[in-house]
Amino acid sequence: MEELSKKIKEYKNKLREVKSEVQKGIVGQEEVIDSVLKCLACNGHVLLESVPGLAKTLLVRLLTETIEGAKFQRIQFTPDLLPSDITGTTVYEEVRGFYTVKGPIFANFVLGDEINRAPPKVQSAMLQAMEERIVTIGKETFTLPKPFAVLATQNPLEQKGVYPLALAQIDRFLFKVFIDYPEEDEEILILNQNTLVKTIQEFEIEKVLNPQTIIEIQECVKQIKISEEVKEYIIDIVDATRYPSNYGIEEGRYVQWGASPRASIYLALAAKATAMMNNRTFVIPTDVRAIAHEVLRHRIVLNYEGKARGISADNIVDSIIDNVPVR
Repeated sequence: MEELSKKIKEYKNKLREVKSEVQKGIVGQEEVIDSVLKCLACNGHVLLESVPGLAKTLLVRLLTETIEGAKFQRIQFTPDLLPSDITGTTVYEEVRGFYTVKGPIFANFVLGDEINRAPPKVQSAMLQAMEERIVTIGKETFTLPKPFAVLATQNPLEQKGVYPLALAQIDRFLFKVFIDYPEEDEEILILNQNTLVKTIQEFEIEKVLNPQTIIEIQECVKQIKISEEVKEYIIDIVDATRYPSNYGIEEGRYVQWGASPRASIYLALAAKATAMMNNRTFVIPTDVRAIAHEVLRHRIVLNYEGKARGISADNIVDSIIDNVPVR
């Protein structure tokens, strides 16, 4: 336990250094940065949503700049993109014969920019890679490098020219994170820094991590203890998304589908990462509540009445947290 405590303190400080480097170019948005770092520590994928211009792409680029020796690829999703543009294809040349050209998915960190601007068949090209960390091209199957993470951005569905992500794909994301408008004082700092007209090099980001350290952090997170009582609390929260009437949740009548067992797994894992970032070797219920919205908001499907009334998945999660007690 003493060895685990030592590792947790070391890795927590590493992630804090990464956050400090990212904040050289991002003003505010501390909770958003923390959420992305938790996903990194959990070996998960993150979906960032906001209106254009709130530095989603910049955040991902700054994060990858803190990692030495990691391969980064950016995929700009557009309506005319093809699945093979992501995964790769088999090519024939008279001299070489058939050979494989790997696509941009073969990287440690993949920025899927505006992922919901591409049609569903292109979005689905990433399913196997995100879940199994392998890619099949023609008759061959290739293993993706470690670590591997997809950091995707999307615009709100209310905008024109976007396609909703399939439930099977959106469920692959550990977190869905909303980025909101900055406060007035933060926007003044943004104006003073002119962050959007700088190149990445001008931020002078220092290398803090390397791929091997990230893998070690991910292994350390798995070792954090979680009691049976907290496990039961997690299961009750997820069960409440499926059968809200059993927990006295009035807004439950607006839920069409609840969260899958993957939500329980991700809640436990993300709670462990939260405990690590709070320098603890064990999970407490507060850790679960801290990440409940990010894990559940994209796994709760509202019915037509809920959408018509302007109910959001976050409203449902709020009610669940308020009504589901720790046993």
